[in-house]
Amino acid sequence: MKRVMVWAAALVAAVAEAQVTVVSPNGDIAAVVAPAPSGRLTLRVNLGKKEVLPPSPLGITIDGRDLGKDVTLGDPQTRKFSETYAVMGVHDTAVNKFREASVPLLEKSGAEVARVELRVFDDGVAYRYRVPGKGIRTVAGEASAWVLPAGATVWYQKNVGCHEDIYLEQGIDAVPNATVMGVPVTAMLADKSAYLMLTEANLVGYSDLAVKATGNKTLSAFFHADKAGWKLDGRIVTPWRVTLVAKDLNTLANSDIVKNLCPPPSGKLAGAPFVKPGRAVWHWWSSGDPVLSEQRWWYDSTKALGFEYYLIDDGWKKWHDGNKDEWACLREVVAYGKSVGVETAIWVHSKEVKTAEARKAYMQRVKDCGVIGIKIDFMPPANVEWVQWYDDTLRTAAEIGLFVDFHGATKPTGRERMWPNELTREAVRGHEWHISRYKRTQPPSYDTILPFCRNVQGHADYTPTVFNPAELNGFTWARELAQAVVFNSPFLCYADNPKWYLENPAVEVFRSIPGVWNETRVLPGSAIGKLVAVAKRDRDAWFVGVINADQPQTLTVDCAFLGKGTYRMLSYGDRDGRDDAYAFAQRLVTRKEKLNLTVRKNGGFVARFVKEAK
Repeated sequence: MKRVMVWAAALVAAVAEAQVTVVSPNGDIAAVVAPAPSGRLTLRVNLGKKEVLPPSPLGITIDGRDLGKDVTLGDPQTRKFSETYAVMGVHDTAVNKFREASVPLLEKSGAEVARVELRVFDDGVAYRYRVPGKGIRTVAGEASAWVLPAGATVWYQKNVGCHEDIYLEQGIDAVPNATVMGVPVTAMLADKSAYLMLTEANLVGYSDLAVKATGNKTLSAFFHADKAGWKLDGRIVTPWRVTLVAKDLNTLANSDIVKNLCPPPSGKLAGAPFVKPGRAVWHWWSSGDPVLSEQRWWYDSTKALGFEYYLIDDGWKKWHDGNKDEWACLREVVAYGKSVGVETAIWVHSKEVKTAEARKAYMQRVKDCGVIGIKIDFMPPANVEWVQWYDDTLRTAAEIGLFVDFHGATKPTGRERMWPNELTREAVRGHEWHISRYKRTQPPSYDTILPFCRNVQGHADYTPTVFNPAELNGFTWARELAQAVVFNSPFLCYADNPKWYLENPAVEVFRSIPGVWNETRVLPGSAIGKLVAVAKRDRDAWFVGVINADQPQTLTVDCAFLGKGTYRMLSYGDRDGRDDAYAFAQRLVTRKEKLNLTVRKNGGFVARFVKEAK
């Protein structure tokens, strides 16, 4: 029997058409799975009465058979779900609320060959495939694709391995055919009525997803690290294919849909003592290899800033002191850090922790030195084996009691919910791409795109904020300070030498910026690629951060986000004619205040609001 299953309030009704419709809990978003006249299964998404994702192909090819073509839909199993849980990022509590239909895909005989699980949230739609079976089978790829509406603008980058590339802004019709993009990709509809973000979630035991432009406004699934396919054993469950749907930039930047599609942590790991957000000093960006004789100074400077962590990067393996090898030297250095109240993370190349046996032995040796975190770098492209390596590494680290920072890595896909000991991950073109010794300069628009694309995907180790005047390279102090407010990372690792922080006029505010927040609001005036302005709350204090691209801007910040009462505002704006100076102000304000700002080209603005005692 042909059916359409339609969510209405709390019930499912059947009508005589071959489609399944699931509506979001708030009723705003509807997702429709149905076959096209060609026999290809498709997904369509509406926001209200507006089609925001035209019918887009579905399908997965197993052992040469495309399971999204020439199939009929069986009767779906449906459910509703709602929960909240703690997160570390732009806010402290995630809301996970959806309606779901698990739809059997039937061959002509009526036998089930696969399922499409469809979840619809108030801010988007996700689906994945479940393919029953036993033994070794070959996945040759997916027909999964996103067909974008005419006139949509997309922001994307082309480094599918480690995601360290600039973002391009193009109309979807202008994207060259065969262009390969890393996900996430953010899109804005032609009339600016909605934003989409296209990505995947819960990537484990499967090959990393990118997309390729295949014409007709279509971005098709592309498995860059396993182009010829890969083998899987037993039942196949794919990652989620996600279309985030947001009416505005605030909804986009605050979405938890990627983490919502992942399982929760085990009871033992949630709240573990080594899973604590914090800020870190780091030597590599400003000074290169760590010098053994200077390490106490670095710890003392970390302590002076009030930071929780010091990161010892590549080069510590060269340490020797008399008869002491690098491990003995590391043990003494870490012990000194503990004596002044600073914990230590260290760098390691992924090849040293590639296999299970080597990984466990190395991590245990690190832990025995008193280290609490490990930064793993230079992973190969994420084929199916290396994708599994990320999970296996987090499991081993959790058992031993270490947090992890992945660098040179593929994007996060929400698995940090299951493994909260992953405190951060790079997969971003961070401040090491704005540095004199490598003659690198970031495009001014880049920082204004990240909060609405890569940072929605998950934590990002950008290593922000440089105050050394010789390293500004056209940016201003206010912009650099704003990076620390606008971006967030539970392991917030800063790039510059701490002396430049301790000597900076904004050091009081700089010291008080956290790596995770209780609340974030994207402020009016923000526009992808042009300007980002956010208000963020840390307990009772509020911060405003503004980053501007390459054109001067005026902006009015309405302080209505403040609570009742009077707040002392410290503000740091751009100084005309000097990059290494601030326009500073200090005064009392209330929630009725409106701040009229002029932000320089490549500039920024930061304000902190602390409530006055009664």
